[in-house]
Amino acid sequence: MTSTHTAVRITTIDFLRGAVMIIMALDHTRDYFHAYSYYYNPVDLQHTSPAIFFTRWITHFCAPVFVFLAGTSAFLSGQKKTKQQLSVFLLKRGLWLMLLEITLVSFGWFFNPLFSLWVLQVIWVLGLSMIVLAGLVHLPVKAIMAIGLAMVLGHNLLDNMHVAGNTATAFGWAELHDFRAFTFRNIIVVSAYPLIPWAGVMALGYCFGRLFLPAFDAARRKRTLLIMGAAGITLFILLRFINIYGDSSRWAEQGSAVFSLMSFLNTSKYPPSLLYLLMTLSPAFLFLAVADQFSSRIAAIVSTYGRVPMMYYLVHIYVLHFFALLLAQFTGFGWHQMIITKGWITDNASLQGYGLSLPMVYIIWLVTVLAMYPLCRKYDRYKQNNRQQWWLSYL
Repeated sequence: MTSTHTAVRITTIDFLRGAVMIIMALDHTRDYFHAYSYYYNPVDLQHTSPAIFFTRWITHFCAPVFVFLAGTSAFLSGQKKTKQQLSVFLLKRGLWLMLLEITLVSFGWFFNPLFSLWVLQVIWVLGLSMIVLAGLVHLPVKAIMAIGLAMVLGHNLLDNMHVAGNTATAFGWAELHDFRAFTFRNIIVVSAYPLIPWAGVMALGYCFGRLFLPAFDAARRKRTLLIMGAAGITLFILLRFINIYGDSSRWAEQGSAVFSLMSFLNTSKYPPSLLYLLMTLSPAFLFLAVADQFSSRIAAIVSTYGRVPMMYYLVHIYVLHFFALLLAQFTGFGWHQMIITKGWITDNASLQGYGLSLPMVYIIWLVTVLAMYPLCRKYDRYKQNNRQQWWLSYL
């Protein structure tokens, strides 16, 4: 019975993680290839269309679910370790991820050999959050949950707190709870994923792992997940409708029902607001509640991506960026335009006019994801057949 429950648990969590990894690639494909992206923000209601808006919106689920499940995985892996061993592992893995962000990940995003631009994104905050969790794991689970809830529910009280200037203090505050760009000795550093809300998400994911212990009754787990998902969505709707707390940007009625809905769903990611997290994590709980009803074949394929997330993340960025570089060259813009030195990929005004239609973006996304499957499957099998290799837990 224990082995069966363990298999179901692993498949369900990896299925969700694989799903968000696949969706994540859509957002990155849009960044590199969609012509619209070099003119406007896809969630700018003054210029966007429903198709463009929802192409961006669906990818909002990726980072919260990924960070949350990283906490869940930490809890489950901790069942085979002492608290001290788990703490040391999280500390080392956190430092490793932060190093990856400013080296392999940064180069993949920007192809900038001078490393004059660092955008500290999800891999960076995953690492930071693991370092925080390395300390939290020594506390009782109830205390960890209280700290996580305080971060997630209360961090919007800090929305109006800012530290001006290009100082270490300002950067430190931005790393905690602000979205800012800094220049240090000709290096541009963008603090894009502040620690406070994201560390709270990982802490809650750690506590969530208790639901997936082998001894936890499957029917009770499903019932709990359904209640959590429904309650979270209900709270999101109520808070968003009241329009007072939970997000720094307010929604407003627009010229049509569709655009009013888009305004309602257009919550803040940088940093992720309470409403943003409710909007993205609550449906994930519902997904986990019914995941075992999907075709076993589909679940197996999608779960493969979910078991090799770091390799998939790194490789797909390099693949997309390389082909974007080729497209820029063959369409007359020059490959050098895809060497990013001063801002995000789409901030380069010289690339206005470059790019493809939204249907073509979807085709490139699907081809990329499908083309990566054999590599993911091979690496997944290697990991499963070589569990004794300590370094595999870092990739």
